[in-house]
Amino acid sequence: MTWWRQMLWLLGATSFGCVGIGDGGESPMPNRLIHEQSPYLLQHAYNPVDWHPWGEESFAKAREEDKPIFLSIGYSTCHWCHVMASESFEDPGIAEILNRDFIAIKVDREERPDIDRIYMSFVQATSGQGGWPLNVWLTPDLEPFSGGTYYPPRDAHGRPGFNTVLLRIAEAWQQEREKIIEHGGQIVASLSAAASATTETGLVKSLVESECLDEAYGYFDRAFDPAEGGFGLAPKFPRPVVYEFLFDYAHRKQGSVEAERAVEMALFSLRKIAAGGIADHLGGGFHRYAVDGEWHVPHFEKMLYDQAQLARVYLIAYQISGDSEFADVARGIFRYIARDMTAPEGGFYSAEDAVSLPEKGANKKREGAFYVWSWQELKETLDRPEFEVFTATFDVRENGNVAPLADPHGELQNKNVLIQRKSREAVVEELDSSEDRVNALLVSAREKLLRVRERRPPPHRDDKMITAWNGMMVSALCKGYLILGEGRYLTDAKEAVAFVHRELATPEQGILQRSFRQKSSGISGFAEDYAFWIRALIDLYETTGEIDYLRKALRFQESMDEIFWDNVAGGYFSSSGSADVIIRMKDDHDGAEPSANSVAALNLARLADMLQREDLRERSQRVLRGFAATLERSPAELPLMLNAVAWHQGKPAQIVLAGEMGKAGANFSSWRQIASEEFRPAQVLLTADGDEGQKWLVEQGAPIGSFAPVDGMPTAYVCQDYMCQLPTNDLDAFRRMLEQSP
Repeated sequence: MTWWRQMLWLLGATSFGCVGIGDGGESPMPNRLIHEQSPYLLQHAYNPVDWHPWGEESFAKAREEDKPIFLSIGYSTCHWCHVMASESFEDPGIAEILNRDFIAIKVDREERPDIDRIYMSFVQATSGQGGWPLNVWLTPDLEPFSGGTYYPPRDAHGRPGFNTVLLRIAEAWQQEREKIIEHGGQIVASLSAAASATTETGLVKSLVESECLDEAYGYFDRAFDPAEGGFGLAPKFPRPVVYEFLFDYAHRKQGSVEAERAVEMALFSLRKIAAGGIADHLGGGFHRYAVDGEWHVPHFEKMLYDQAQLARVYLIAYQISGDSEFADVARGIFRYIARDMTAPEGGFYSAEDAVSLPEKGANKKREGAFYVWSWQELKETLDRPEFEVFTATFDVRENGNVAPLADPHGELQNKNVLIQRKSREAVVEELDSSEDRVNALLVSAREKLLRVRERRPPPHRDDKMITAWNGMMVSALCKGYLILGEGRYLTDAKEAVAFVHRELATPEQGILQRSFRQKSSGISGFAEDYAFWIRALIDLYETTGEIDYLRKALRFQESMDEIFWDNVAGGYFSSSGSADVIIRMKDDHDGAEPSANSVAALNLARLADMLQREDLRERSQRVLRGFAATLERSPAELPLMLNAVAWHQGKPAQIVLAGEMGKAGANFSSWRQIASEEFRPAQVLLTADGDEGQKWLVEQGAPIGSFAPVDGMPTAYVCQDYMCQLPTNDLDAFRRMLEQSP
C-alpha cells in the first residue's frame, strides 16, 4: 500500500452534519483560545490540547518547529464537533500526541468562512465527503495534504481511531515529507485552477432565452416529494432559495401549466414544513432540518439565517395565496427573533443549540430536551379540554411519537415532537367541537406550555452577531413590515442597521467587519457580508424612502467591487486575498445560505434599474457570465442566481412615489404597502421627495427630476424603462395600475 493510499484509508472518516454542542475542556489551565471572542473557540479554551488561533504567529511556530499543522474547524452549535472534543480533544493521551507532533489550530467557520471553504473543498475533492468537524493536516505553508471529518478516538470495527491517524501522519511527515508536500502542492494547484477558471463567455444564449430556468424547474419537478413536500429524501432541509425561485419562475410564466405546478409544489412544501416537527409550534421559528422524510424529527438547532430566509418565503407565499396561515408563520418567526435572538445593542444573535439539559441539575445534555414533551407532562400541565385538543392536534402519544430509526441514540424515547398530522377541520370533527373553541383551547394550551418550557434549562445560544446574517434578517423584517404592516418590524430593522453601522462598519469608507461579540472581532467582512448588507440597505430604502440607506448601499457596493471583484473571469471572490488565504475561491452554490454572487447579481440589477446605470447592469451580467458553466450544466445549484437571470430577461417596473417626506411621510407607508400586496419579483421603488434625496437620485442617473406630487398630495408614477402611466394620487387607482403592470 502506497503512503497516499494508506493515508486515504486512515482518513476514511464519516461525514456528519452538525446537530448540537458539547461542554469543552478539562485542563485546569486555559490555552491560547481563552483570549478569543468566538463562543466556539472559547468552548475549547480548557482542553489539554495546546490550541492556537489562526494567524501568522501560529504559522511561524509551525515553521520554526518544523511541524505540520493540525487544523480543526467547526462552530459552536455543531454536535459532532463537540462529540469529538469530548472524546478526543479532552483526552490527555491524544492531547499529548497533538502537542508533541503538531501545531494545533482551531477555527470557527462562522468567523472565517473563507478558510472553511478552502479546506472543505480539499477534503471533498480527496475523500468525496464533507461536514463538520472538519479536520485537516497542513504543511507550515498552509497547503493541505490529508483531511477528514469526525474520527472516533480509538480503532474500532476495522476503522482507524484518531490516535492512530495522528501517529501515522506524524510518522509520514518525518519519513515521506517530500512526497506529502509535492502531493499537497498538486492538489492546491488543482483547486486554484478550478477557482480561477474563466467561463465568462458562455451565458449569452441563456440570458436571451430561458433554458436554464426551465431546466432548473424540471429538476425540482422531478425531485419533488408529492406525499410530504420538499425535494429528495431524508434528511430534508428547507432550502428557502428553491421556493423563492419557484415563486419567481411561476410569476414570469403566468398562465402556464408550469407556473401552476411551481406554485403548487412551493405552497404544499411550505405547508408541510410549517406543520412538521421542524417548526417550533410553541415558540416560533424553525429548526435546522429533519432527519426523516416527513419533516417530523428535527435536528433541533436554530440558525438565524434559516429564520430570515424562511420568513421571507412565507411572506411571499402569503402574497401569492392570500392564506393567513403563511402570514402567521412569518409572525411566529419574528416573535421568536424579538424574544430570544435580539441583542440589547440592536443586532441579532447567530444560533441556538440543539441539545440542552433535560432538567436543572442534570449532568448530560440531550438532543431536543428543551422542545419535546412526555404524555404525563402535558397531562399535568393542561386541563382536560386543552389536553384533548392539544394531543389530537399535535399527534401526541402516550409512549411518544418518535420512531426508533429517527432516534438512533435513544434520546427521544417516550417523548413527543409536536407535529400537525391532521387539519384543523379534522380535529374539530374528531372532537365534535367548534373551530372557535378548538382555536381558543390551543391558544391557552400554548401559553401554559410555553411558560413551563421557559423554566427548563435553555439551549446554549451563540451570541456573536454576524454582519451577513443580520443583513438577511433586516431584509426579512422590511418585507414583514410592508406586507403585514406591523411597525415593530421596521423599528427592529432600523435598530439592527444602526448597530452594525455603529459597531461593525465605517459607512463613509464602505468597509464592513465580519462579527461582533462584546466588540468587533477585527475580522474583515467577506463578500457575503457585503452582499447581504447591501441588499438590506436597498430593502430599507424601499421601505422608508430615506435616501441615506440607498446612498450607503451604493458606497458598500463600490467597496465590494474594489475588494472582491475578479477582473479576469467576472464574479466576486469570497475573501479579499489576505496572506493567510492560499486560494481565493468563489461561492458557487445557493445552499443553506445563498451565494454572495447570486445576491450581488440581484443587488446590481436593482441598483441599475433604480439609477439607470448601465455600468451596474453590465457588472450584474458579468457576474452571471462568470458562472455560465454552472448555470448551463447544473442550474438547480444556483436557484437564486436564476432569479437574477430572469430579471435581465424582463423589463422591471419602476414605481416612484412623489411627495414631501416631512409632510406626507405618514401617508407614504400606505402607498408602499399597496405596492407590496401582490408578488412582483422585478420592481424597484423610489421616492421623489422634492429635496436632497431626489436631487441625489438625479445626480446618479435616475430620470425623475420632473416627478412631483399632484395637487400637493402623495402621488404615484408606475413606469417601465421610465415610460410612465399617468400619475395618480388615488390609492385605489394606484392599486389598479399595479395590477395591470407585469
